[in-house]
Order: sequence, then C-alpha cells, then structure tokens
Amino acid sequence: MAPASHLGYLADRTGRRSNPFPTRILAGAALLLAFSAGAVLFGQTTGIGVIKHRTGAPAAMRDITLARMADDRVIVRDAVSGQEIVSYRPDEGGFVRGSLRAFVRMRMVANVPETAPYRLIRWEAGTVSLSDTVTGERIYLEAFGKDNAAAFGALLGDQGGTRK
Repeated sequence: MAPASHLGYLADRTGRRSNPFPTRILAGAALLLAFSAGAVLFGQTTGIGVIKHRTGAPAAMRDITLARMADDRVIVRDAVSGQEIVSYRPDEGGFVRGSLRAFVRMRMVANVPETAPYRLIRWEAGTVSLSDTVTGERIYLEAFGKDNAAAFGALLGDQGGTRK
C-alpha cells in the first residue's frame, strides 16, 4: 500500500489554508449586535418605538382570602369583613381556581402562610391585576384574555372607590 502522501489527498492540499474562519459571518453578527444595542438605547432615551404599559392609579381594590373545603369547593371571602364573595364548586370557576392554585403553590415554595390575603386591583386604565400581599407577585389578568380578567373583575363587585 502506498503512503498517504502518494494517494493524492495531501498532494492536492499543499499551499492552501485549511478552512478559514468565516470573518464575514462574524462581522455580520457584530453589526447586528451593535444595531440592536443602538436601537434599544435610542428607544429608551427618546421614547420612540417603545410601548409602555400605563395603568394609572388604582380605581378599586379588594383584599380576598381563599378557603378550600373538604368537598373541593373554593370559597373566596373579603379579607376585611370575612363576607363570602363567591363559592366555586369543583366544576366551576376554571380560570379563577387555576390562577389561585398557582398563587398557593408560589406561597408553598416561598414557605409563607396561606391565610394571608390576595389583592385584586382594578386600575384607572380598566385593567385588573391580582397580587400576592406576602410574596409581592403580581399578574395583570388581561394577558390571559378579557373574559378571564372579567372573571376576577367580578370579584371586585361594583365598587367605585378603594377598599382595603
């Protein structure tokens, strides 16, 4: 068998560079990063092209507590008066039950009491948010659709002012 240098493989490659680094791709990536950073800086300093979520001041506020019963009903109560707002059977209130279940799980992970109230806020802009008064977590419910936000908005009742 002939040595590898006589097989034609190495003889054809003499004098050539082996696989040069793609400098055009690297330069293009660097230009893209510079443009992106410049666009973000421009948007933050001038406000052009930036979408900001403005909610305004709270228009209505209610602190609520939850109680899960033995028959898997979830009872939502006003935290101040203790009055029952609504009771959801296991087949009712799907989004409300699911959202509150997620907040209860966050409390378990944070190792904080489950009895602390949650805060529902209707903002001047019409959006509704749900906050955990212990962990500080807040979600704007319109992100899940207007119908789902309205389900929580109904828990606020027809309050016009602020209620704590």
